[in-house]
Parts: sequence; C-alpha cells; structure tokens
Amino acid sequence: MSSDMEKWLLRRGVSTLSIAEIVMSLQRPYNSQLTIEECMESVNTVLSKREVQYVLYTGIALDELAERKLLPEPLQAIMEADESLYGVDETLALGITSVYGMIGLTSFGYLDKVKPGIIHKLNEKSSGIHVFLDDLVAGLAAAASARIAHQNSNANRYGPS
Repeated sequence: MSSDMEKWLLRRGVSTLSIAEIVMSLQRPYNSQLTIEECMESVNTVLSKREVQYVLYTGIALDELAERKLLPEPLQAIMEADESLYGVDETLALGITSVYGMIGLTSFGYLDKVKPGIIHKLNEKSSGIHVFLDDLVAGLAAAASARIAHQNSNANRYGPS
C-alpha cells in the first residue's frame, strides 16, 4: 500500500525525496554520518504503517474535495480560506507524529512554524488547496526524523547497561 500512497503524494506534488530532505535537515546536526538513503528508508518505513496511510488518505481526500468545491458550507469556505483557527489539519497530523514518541511532536511543532522545503511550497496557496497536506507532510517528516533519532547509536545512554 505504501507505493499507492507514494502515488497519492506525487499526484499532489510531493515526492518522498522532498520529505527525506527535511528529515535530513532535522537529524544531520545530531548524526554526521546520516545519509539521504537512510532518510528515504525512514520515510518509507513510516509510510508503510497503515495508520499513517489512513491519515494521509483522509487529509488528501479532504483537500481534493475542497478544490472541487464538494464540501458542505461552512467547511468549504473554511478550507478555501485556510482558516487559521481551524486546527483540524494539525490535529490529524498529530496522529502521524506520535508513531515514534514525543520527539515527533516537538519536531512537528518546529516544522509547522518554520515550514522548510516542500512544506513551504504547499503552504504558499499558489496551486491548489493543501490545508491538510502541508501539515501531514510535516507530521510524516517529524515521525521519520524521530525514528532515526531513536535508532542513533551515538545517542547518550543512561542507566545500567
């Protein structure tokens, strides 16, 4: 199903490489040996989780329905305006960030504020409605980054061995 999910993302202008690049920017300061291939593997591993796929399918479908003006009012107007108090998009993305613990949540908050790379492009509102997708991509990158952090063999260890 993850290759199907990759098609859904590509249809919306998002490649797994663009997500892996964000993961790399998050984790490289803590892991100088990290490669883009490892970041891609982490993104693909997160994408292979069914619960992540379901969240992505839902958010992408809502964005697409809004573009076709198929949502009931006032939801259609809220989506078209990308209303700042809506918050459901961030709430849905949190379902992805929590897959690898609290570090995913803090990384998501950072990405939601800074909006690097493809997240910025999606948030520009110049092509289509991406109310959900910008946050879902941030959640996906945050979870993939957290996964790498948890596997970092150079991380400090405390307590008995």
